[in-house]
Amino acid sequence: MAVQFGRRLRRGATTTAVAAAAVAALSASQAPGSPLVAAEDDQPAAGATSSDDNAASGNSPYYTDLPPLNTPNKPGTSVDLPVTGSAESGIPASILAAYKKTQQTVAGTDAACRLPWQLLAAIGKVESGQARGGRVDAQGTTLSPILGPALNGQGFALIKDTDNGAYDGDSTHDRAVGPMQFIPSTWETWGQDGNGDGRKDPNNIYDAALAAGRYLCAGSRDLSLAADLDRAVLSYNHSDEYLRTVRSWFEYYKRGTHEVPDGSGVLPVDLGNGRNPGRTGSTTSPSPSASPSPHGSPAPKPPSKPAPKPPSKPSPTPTDPGGPAGKPTYPPPTPDPTPSQTLAGLKNAGAGTLTATAGDAFAERIKVRAHNGFGGPFAKASVTFTVVGDTDAAFAGGKRTVILTTGADGTATAPVLKAGEKTGEFAVRATATGTSLPAVSYSATVTARQADTIARTGAEKLTAEAGATFADIEVEATYKDAAAHGVAVTATMITGDEKPAENDKGPYFEDEDGKPVRTLTDLSTDADGKLVLPEIHADDTAGTYKLRLTTEGGATVVIELTVEAAA
Repeated sequence: MAVQFGRRLRRGATTTAVAAAAVAALSASQAPGSPLVAAEDDQPAAGATSSDDNAASGNSPYYTDLPPLNTPNKPGTSVDLPVTGSAESGIPASILAAYKKTQQTVAGTDAACRLPWQLLAAIGKVESGQARGGRVDAQGTTLSPILGPALNGQGFALIKDTDNGAYDGDSTHDRAVGPMQFIPSTWETWGQDGNGDGRKDPNNIYDAALAAGRYLCAGSRDLSLAADLDRAVLSYNHSDEYLRTVRSWFEYYKRGTHEVPDGSGVLPVDLGNGRNPGRTGSTTSPSPSASPSPHGSPAPKPPSKPAPKPPSKPSPTPTDPGGPAGKPTYPPPTPDPTPSQTLAGLKNAGAGTLTATAGDAFAERIKVRAHNGFGGPFAKASVTFTVVGDTDAAFAGGKRTVILTTGADGTATAPVLKAGEKTGEFAVRATATGTSLPAVSYSATVTARQADTIARTGAEKLTAEAGATFADIEVEATYKDAAAHGVAVTATMITGDEKPAENDKGPYFEDEDGKPVRTLTDLSTDADGKLVLPEIHADDTAGTYKLRLTTEGGATVVIELTVEAAA
């Protein structure tokens, strides 16, 4: 379902007029043919989409603040990072590093795209205020999830749940997730591991920035061309207003920026929600750390004050359309959690050796325990269990991934795990859903089906004339007195020595090319544990010969074959 967002509200009527003039100047500076406002018949590039509910961010709300008119440098000057600059031109260190690393990575695999890191910075500013001013840990993962509102069709696109809440914690509707605000279905396709930790986490700025870079470069786009750049931005959020806002920050950052400590970035104050297209004036109260000047830029701080510290509360929220202007409601401001309220990690809760025969269920259940900062149980933690490796083993219902919630004792037990037909080792990984906490890994082994006995079903003597054939020789295998189905069997013509070896004369099988062979290894019992041997050809040499059958598990039987001289 597509929805159309109205014009996003600015900080105030005066700022709106100034911002509009800035955007108009920016629009006039575009190259001829630039689709700053996309034509209705414009087709998105490969891998992108123009529908509201399939855009990368699901067209969720975004910050609509415009950059100040006093740009860091004059147009055309160097884009090298200055040591200092205006507050708005500062980008938190980890966030900036992720953008620049993405530019280098994409340049190495898709140089023709010409992805500028300033475009990622512009989108990151508009989508999440540079991860809420750089509130990330040492690995680049946000200190708390950045989630958009439920995309339930009430003022936003209607996108029903696609990930069972794995990324956004919502099993009813999807929400945009992380510093680059990907909806789960788009992340499932475009998610990347940008920091090399083996995970694709939309809450990690390195992963999210690389995913955004790949997404913007979809198809044959060349982002040095205005038309392609505009199509790329519109594929992220299909709104002309969104395009203008991103373009404004893109041009601003191209004129220069500088690095600031993580957590000290300037937070935007205006989060457009598209619900009040006719209103004017401010929709939110300015952030205490960034009071706007008459030109829209933050007022300078006294030099004697220390650098701003990371904010203790999330960024402001879109105004409730039914309440007074300036009342933040998303995301709700909450105090920093205490250690007892913080999920600190997962532990193996007692799962032992995981071994099962092919086709059987594992007797041992996988159990994990979530704990808080004090080591105590952590209830209601979302845990994702994933079967990894080259295996066809799966949980009940054929699922390779299940998401459960820990109980009051902090534990969660995975469903019964069933072995497939593929033997060998694999692993089951338990992770705290949507976090960068270390995973708990469980090793599992699938062994081949076995038999402890094998015997011929008939008792008559097996005789054939030289040059004739032995046919319809049947054997039956059992395991613990039950039919052993699907058990591998090896058939070998052996010598009668004390230490038998493969015989080089006497009866033989034929391979696919009709050539004589005296060992077959691709045999197995049927559902009843029985096996009818392929046709056996009698050699020209009369005598008594031996055929040995060996099963997986070590059961054997030796059958005598008599070749008589031709009449």
